[in-house]
Parts: sequence; C-alpha cells; structure tokens
Amino acid sequence: MADLFAIGVWAAYLAKYAAHIAFDVQTVKLASAMKKFRKGLVPVALLALGFASFSQAHGMPAPRFDGDAVEEHGAIAGVQRDGISLDEAVRMAEAQYHARVVRTEVVDEDGRKVYVLKLLSEGGRVITVRIDAATGRMR
Repeated sequence: MADLFAIGVWAAYLAKYAAHIAFDVQTVKLASAMKKFRKGLVPVALLALGFASFSQAHGMPAPRFDGDAVEEHGAIAGVQRDGISLDEAVRMAEAQYHARVVRTEVVDEDGRKVYVLKLLSEGGRVITVRIDAATGRMR
C-alpha cells in the first residue's frame, strides 16, 4: 500500500510539474485550476489507490500453517488432512453412546494423538472412550 501511495504522490507531483511547464504563460488562470485539482481530484485518486491495494490483499488466500486440519479450497470441501478434530470426536462419542461429554483430554500414546473423553449417561453411568485422532477409531 505504501508503494501505491508513493506512486500516487509522484504522479500528482509530475502532473503538477508538467502543467506548470506547459502553461507557464498562463500562471494566473492555471493557479485556480490547479487549486481545484489539488483539492478535489488528488485526494480522491490517492484514496482510491489505497483501497485498491487493500481490496487486492484482502482477496488473497490466508497463509497455511502446519497445524491446520481442514483444507479450505481443495477439490472436496472439508477434507481432513490430520484425521478428526476434538469437536468431531465429541460429536461421534455423544451420538454413539447417547451420553454427554463432561471431560476431554488429548494424550500421546506411542506417538499417536488420542482423545480421551469422559461421558455421563442419562442413567448416571460414567463412560471413558478413547478415540484415535488420525483414524477416528473408538476404543
């Protein structure tokens, strides 16, 4: 954005300088025209240039990080790269056991990420479920 601003300032200076050289004889008539030009067109043009670069940058994709779990604009929306998320594991366990998750923990078992969920059934029974984060397999 700073580059576009600098280009806009340079273009305005160049236009003023070119007009001064071309119409040196008519300085009195040109002064009022240049005042109108500086007050009206230049700020609007610089503002437009500033927003143009912002809108271009806003439309660019966000940076990707190693821990991101979901592909945003892949061939299939919502394709998992690293298995399932903790939220998905909770939904799966609650649906499977018809119970409510009351505690979650993420542990490392032999180099694999495992979600350990404690569920409370309607009858008051506590159920412990282990879900492999990479495969989604419940144990």
